[in-house]
Amino acid sequence: MAVSKKTVNIKKGDTVKVIAGKDKGAEGKVIAVLREEERVIVEGVNRIKKHVKTQTQSGTTGGIVTTEAPIHVSNVMVLEDGMPVRLGFKREQVEKRRPDGSTYSAERSVRVSRKTGKEI
Repeated sequence: MAVSKKTVNIKKGDTVKVIAGKDKGAEGKVIAVLREEERVIVEGVNRIKKHVKTQTQSGTTGGIVTTEAPIHVSNVMVLEDGMPVRLGFKREQVEKRRPDGSTYSAERSVRVSRKTGKEI
């Protein structure tokens, strides 16, 4: 049985807006993308308190640490010019160069805004 790959259209570094959940309306930058779980970690969103043990050799002290927890990708939208937009994909012709100096034509996939059609 083949394992299907999860597709997540959001990338690390994107600015997103939370559209559902306890942090609805919050905006932040994506810190990490967890593709297998279909979740993203957004800076300043879904903050939790985590109890950490004392590490004696590394010198860190234990206590309660506040950190960001993952949020499902369906609960966030990418921002373009301050407005949340849906994403689409478009194939684009590009010229590539081989190590010997010759060029050839190829296609690459780019993310585009469904609203404006501009590349994101």
